[in-house]
Amino acid sequence: MAANPDYEQAGELKFGQVGIANLRVRTLDPQRLAEEMADRVRRAPKLFARAAVVVDFGGLSQCPDAGQTRALLDALRGAGVLPVALAYGTSAVEALSQDVGLPLLAKFRAAYERDGELPAAPSPAPAPAPAARAAEAAAAPVPEAPATRAEPGLVHLHPVRSGQQVYAQDRDLTLCATVGAGAEVIADGSIHVYGALRGRALAGASGVTSARIFCREFHAELVAVAGHYKVLEEIPKELLGKPVQIWLEHDKLRIEQLG
Repeated sequence: MAANPDYEQAGELKFGQVGIANLRVRTLDPQRLAEEMADRVRRAPKLFARAAVVVDFGGLSQCPDAGQTRALLDALRGAGVLPVALAYGTSAVEALSQDVGLPLLAKFRAAYERDGELPAAPSPAPAPAPAARAAEAAAAPVPEAPATRAEPGLVHLHPVRSGQQVYAQDRDLTLCATVGAGAEVIADGSIHVYGALRGRALAGASGVTSARIFCREFHAELVAVAGHYKVLEEIPKELLGKPVQIWLEHDKLRIEQLG
């Protein structure tokens, strides 16, 4: 049947960068996990109440079965969040996702690859004889050094309003105006805000622990570096409205006033 060029679809499907919390399970204890999540919801309901959560079993030595997973999902829903997917992992996790009726999100695959074993180094080739090495060195042309060009950071000139999201993939993000409440700015590198930061800022989104966040006026709802986060309720009140920098030190998020 030929497609009708004048046909208007009832729903337009698009794919884009979506900020979803990733719950990495380290101890398979549904009650304890639910209590921890309920505490997060109580402390920051605007951020976590009915928040979409991806459940990540990469921190466990063994993939749970469908019954254990359903118990965990029910406990999380009871705590006030909404599990929407499982994080990509092994073939066992893929089978589990089908059993419990949740999709897999492959965007977390890189985290598994970083946390897993490093690929084995290739076996070294046998060294050529000295005479052969000298002949090869004389015959081989000297390669020119390739011109390196650094990837420029993303510069965003306009205010980021509530409900909007700006994402800088594989680079830093510089924002020249205000980040409003309910807005979200994400970078795989560092984030620089030359205005008030009132929404959420997530630096080092691909796992870069050396990333930092700088802002001129701090009122953020949530800040995170490489997945380690703090919400507004956990920030010392003397830092509110001040210029600050945020970085990760020994897996602890540090926030300090600038100059």
